[in-house]
Parts: sequence; C-alpha cells; structure tokens
Amino acid sequence: MLKAERYRHFVEYFSKNQPSAETELHYSSPYELLVAVILSAQCTDKRINQVTPALFKRFPNAASLAASDAGEIFTYIRSVSYPNNKAKHLAGMGKMLMEVFGGEIPSDINELQRLPGVGRKTANVIASVVFDAPAIAVDTHVFRVSNRIGLTTRATTPLAVEKQLVQYLPQNTLAIAHHWLILHGRYICVARSPKCEICPLTWFCKYYEQQNTETALLRAEAAKMRKTKDAKKKKALNTISKELAKRSVDKDI
Repeated sequence: MLKAERYRHFVEYFSKNQPSAETELHYSSPYELLVAVILSAQCTDKRINQVTPALFKRFPNAASLAASDAGEIFTYIRSVSYPNNKAKHLAGMGKMLMEVFGGEIPSDINELQRLPGVGRKTANVIASVVFDAPAIAVDTHVFRVSNRIGLTTRATTPLAVEKQLVQYLPQNTLAIAHHWLILHGRYICVARSPKCEICPLTWFCKYYEQQNTETALLRAEAAKMRKTKDAKKKKALNTISKELAKRSVDKDI
C-alpha cells in the first residue's frame, strides 16, 4: 500500500469516528493549558487533572505564578512525576512570561521554547491548539503509533516523525491528528501488548501485517520442527523394535 493511501485511510477513519477528538487535560485558558502540558511530561493526564484544580486556584495566571517560588509550587504538584524540576520550571516560566512576554503566551514555536520546561513537543501543542498553527506535537504515543501504522518510514526521532506527518497530513487535520494518534496509542495501540484484536485499523496497519506474517512463519517453522522431531522419534523407535526383535530371535536359537 502506498503511503498516500495509508494516510487517506487514516484521515477518513478518524474524521468519521472521532471528529471531535481533543486533549484529556482540563484547562480553561492558554495559560492553564501551558501549565498542564508542562506538568504532563512522563505523567498521566488523570494525575495532572487531579492536581491542577488547586494549583490553578492558587495561581490563576502568569502574574501569580511569577510572584511565587519553586518551593511553594512544589507543595501543589508533589504527586506528579519529577515535581522538583517541574516546580522550578513553572516558577521560571511564570517569571519569563511576565518579564519578556508581558504575561501573554507567545504564539511562535521558537519563542515558546524559550520558556523553562517547554520543549518542541509542548510548544507544538500550544501553537496548534491555542493558535491553530499547522504543527503537530510528537509524544511517545504519536511516535509509536505513527511508526506502527506505517505513516512514517525509518523515522527514528520525534523530529523525523513530525516532519513526515506535517508533509503528508492535510494541514487542516494536523492539530486533531495529534489527538487521534495519542488516544489510539493510549487505549488500543498500547506499547507492550497492542490490542490488535479490537483495532479498526488492522486492515491497513503495517505492524499488524508484519506481525501476522511473522507469526505465520513462526508457526510453520514450529510445525516443521515438530514433524522432524516426530520423524526422528519414529525412526528411533523402529530401530529399538528391530533390535529387540533380533535379540528375541537370537535367544530362541
């Protein structure tokens, strides 16, 4: 199957079945989304949603975050992964937003990456979700699912995956495709044991095709080995039977 066809099937399926896919993080402003995405690195959305209500109540905007320090912020996020580093990032991010950007979230991806705790993935999330920019964020789910389905070829880095997705996906689907891939990877195409038996994409999934081909070959090889083993066992039994028969004849003589 040509890559263009695979992309077309991917977009057609999700456009029809998940037309309103969106992040599972809870937020009500660009500032809140930025904070939530920074916190979500190597942590579940469920955990972040448990932490952010109290955090946003205490720090409702960049100004209140900038006026605080990492020590106080830590007390609100102690249950997330890497809370010490993330508390420092949030404190620095709040200060830079106020001092450099006048309290406003920048729309430019390069400017966003200047903020503490904001890498390319986070910058792409903010740019695409908040500012409707033609960008797609690549996290572990997007990276894994894109490669498995066959949307990407020999893409060994998040940036390589991003470039191929941006090249082949229709520009108006980039933002939502990010959520399609994340949700599919979170609930069906999971890392260790993908749920291929309930996946609706197997008919054009490269991973599924390869796995089934490999499985078929392994089964054939196992059957061949069993057949060879059985033949050797039968031959050995025949040899023993002949030897016993010979001994019986010799004894009678």
